[in-house]
Amino acid sequence: MDPSASCEPGIRAAYLNLLETGELSQRASDAREMLKHCVLCPRKCGVDRVAGELGACGIGANPFVSSYGPHFGEESVLVGRYGSGTIFLTGCNLKCVFCQNYEISQLRRGDRISDIRLAEMMLELQSEGCHNINFVTPTHQVPQILEALIKAAESGLRLPLVYNCGGYESVETLKLLDGIVDIYMPDAKYGDNESGRAYSGVPDYWDRCREALREMHRQVGDLQIREVACDNGRTAKIATRGLLVRHLVLPNNLASSENVFRFIANEISKDTFINVMGQYRPEYRAREIPELSRRVTANEFREAVEQARRAGLHRFAD
Repeated sequence: MDPSASCEPGIRAAYLNLLETGELSQRASDAREMLKHCVLCPRKCGVDRVAGELGACGIGANPFVSSYGPHFGEESVLVGRYGSGTIFLTGCNLKCVFCQNYEISQLRRGDRISDIRLAEMMLELQSEGCHNINFVTPTHQVPQILEALIKAAESGLRLPLVYNCGGYESVETLKLLDGIVDIYMPDAKYGDNESGRAYSGVPDYWDRCREALREMHRQVGDLQIREVACDNGRTAKIATRGLLVRHLVLPNNLASSENVFRFIANEISKDTFINVMGQYRPEYRAREIPELSRRVTANEFREAVEQARRAGLHRFAD
């Protein structure tokens, strides 16, 4: 597209400061070392991914991408006028039985690429006018992202980064991203460990998710949104920095939604920007599990939204 037709946020992506000081290269090097005895996520598989060993995520040392392009199905503050520059990374550190992207996360359909090609994807999305670079399921590919980011930034990338994850994160890895990620967008899938064990294959989801939410908020704070000028006198409201939390309501209150909302309101911030999502459908293996085999009812969704409001949350995605 014609760059003159794009929106101009007038912001400076966080990672550009670290690029200039050389700190970005050090962070990438530190992350690469973690691949040799992989502890990138709370599973801490301990495999040598550099040597070709595979852990729970099933991804080695090279970037693995399923698709990329401007995405208009994200929250409006990410989409703006020209879309969120989304890169769907292959594989996942969770094993959600109801995953709606299971072809990518569980079947691992995608292509191994070079860090140079990943950098090119970022630059292509910027040239198309996207408002941000949105990495979907980045947890297990943080080193690959950082190495590609250096090349992209050196070639003119300036867009904010969105870390769009499942919420099962290691604080140690998140600290490597301090000053690099502009917008954290984690799922808060469950408000208890039992559901995480039953439906995502990890024993401590809620414990690790709470730690991750605290660290993310420490780094970037509440979501900041700016109205920016676009083409033909139009404007768009664009998120520039901060925390945006997603919560998918599950049937039969299997997500313990009220626990999630109370924690966010009381221990993160009542100004947290949250997307309470009602679009659950029984995908992947969910139809085989009686309690997950139906959609969420309108009453279940309305009750979840009311629980969020009663907890004190008031900034909701549209």
